[in-house]
Amino acid sequence: MIGFITVRSASSRLKEKIFLNFGKFNVLGHVIERLRTYSIDPLVCTTNSKDDIKIIEIADKHNCKYFRGSERNKIKRWLDCANTFNIETFHTVDCDDPFFCGEMMHESMGVLLKSNLDYVSPNERSNEGSGEVGYSINRKFLRKLNCVEDDNKDTEMVDMYFKQKLADYKEYISTNKFKSKYRLTLDYKEDYWLLRTIVEILGQNPSREEIDELFYKNPDLHKINYFRNLAWKQKQIKQNSNQI
Repeated sequence: MIGFITVRSASSRLKEKIFLNFGKFNVLGHVIERLRTYSIDPLVCTTNSKDDIKIIEIADKHNCKYFRGSERNKIKRWLDCANTFNIETFHTVDCDDPFFCGEMMHESMGVLLKSNLDYVSPNERSNEGSGEVGYSINRKFLRKLNCVEDDNKDTEMVDMYFKQKLADYKEYISTNKFKSKYRLTLDYKEDYWLLRTIVEILGQNPSREEIDELFYKNPDLHKINYFRNLAWKQKQIKQNSNQI
């Protein structure tokens, strides 16, 4: 199984967030190594921007393959990466979600392959900021999308473009039942404070079950950043409207 780490240096709210210290590594280095602990082969999927050369240096440091493609068109970047390495199926991993669940990613990919689907979308919790799982995607589906013909098309909100094309897909539904609510996406300084707190308490690579137990035993912990979900959701709505 291959994980496309979707990453670029540009970030409007928390500058150069993927280079921030994160335990033994920076955020990007942590994501690369976390994937490996779940037997997922990491492949850094970044842009041709000169600002992203530092990303390539980190990938090289971690002996990780990389691809550089379109700055604005994330879907085209995925397809071009898959074509370059001749990869038929892959799972997307946002570098913004450093505590993703590799077990869920394997389950999602299993659903894709078993049912021969075009893609499997993240679950609702992930879309609301928990960052558990990404998209499992079949390359043949991306080839059908008109948006991959335009290098300058902004496809950040991929669902809108996926659903414009008739597709066989499912939303991923986890077999795991978590007890707590929390936001583990890295967009704001409060997110970073919380994520670093988890590293300091649980170590570099805790499971999602361990993280869930931490929040369950410390019910006020999520207050550090959970209020940011409103601003994050408003941003998603704005991006959706700008792309229509």
